[in-house]
Amino acid sequence: MAILTVPKVLREKLGDDGVEALIALLNEAAHHERDNLLGILEERFERRVTEEGARLDKRIAEEVARLEVLLAETEKRLDRRITEEVARLEVKLSTQMAGMRADLIRWMFIFWVGQLGTLLAILFAFFR
Repeated sequence: MAILTVPKVLREKLGDDGVEALIALLNEAAHHERDNLLGILEERFERRVTEEGARLDKRIAEEVARLEVLLAETEKRLDRRITEEVARLEVKLSTQMAGMRADLIRWMFIFWVGQLGTLLAILFAFFR
């Protein structure tokens, strides 16, 4: 920010060289002040970014932990449900297989009776 006008009283007292030197001094002081202010603001910004980054890292870690617990609970619940369903299907399958075995034995008995009847009929026909 440059100083554009110098009051007439100062110009008369200091002269042209003095006014130029005063303007240069004030401009340099303003430049240093601006640099100092920027440095302070930069430090504050960096500290704030660091604090926010740490806060976000902590929150992310908490959310990841919460999600891991939720995932573990869901996995246990699904494992338990799968185990229950497999057991139910095994019972159903064994019941159906027992029924099929009983049907097979019944048909085998009917076949044997038919074979025995045929064999007896042939024997009776042969000895008659």
